[in-house]
Amino acid sequence: MDIRAPVPPFTEETARQKVQGAEDAWNTRDPERVALAYTVDSEWRNRDLFLTGREAIVDFLRRKWERELDYRLRKELWCFTDNRISVRFEYESHDTDGQWWRSHGNEHWEFDENGLMRRRDASINDYKIEEHERRIHIGR
Repeated sequence: MDIRAPVPPFTEETARQKVQGAEDAWNTRDPERVALAYTVDSEWRNRDLFLTGREAIVDFLRRKWERELDYRLRKELWCFTDNRISVRFEYESHDTDGQWWRSHGNEHWEFDENGLMRRRDASINDYKIEEHERRIHIGR
């Protein structure tokens, strides 16, 4: 049985740990590592795309990080309840033409009793930025 601590019910401290763990994992840009935080049948809404299961998550993330180069992410705890966490996030990346983008939005997460995310709903907006406008850098 997979257990991904911390597990629900969340306190402010454990919710912050869960958010930081997600940020750290996503910044590795390792689809297989990231997918281990989700149930095998996890349901995702990412913008207008709906996914089910770890395999679909891995495929999605591979494609994402092939086009979103030098991706760097920051997540911030917004609120939490027993088994749910909401975050505000912002990430920056550039495309193959060198155009930098900032993407920001909100995610709502629902966890099972083992601390695996069984549902993720993400609303995301993107806009072009110049390289000198970047706010997120490695090591920060």
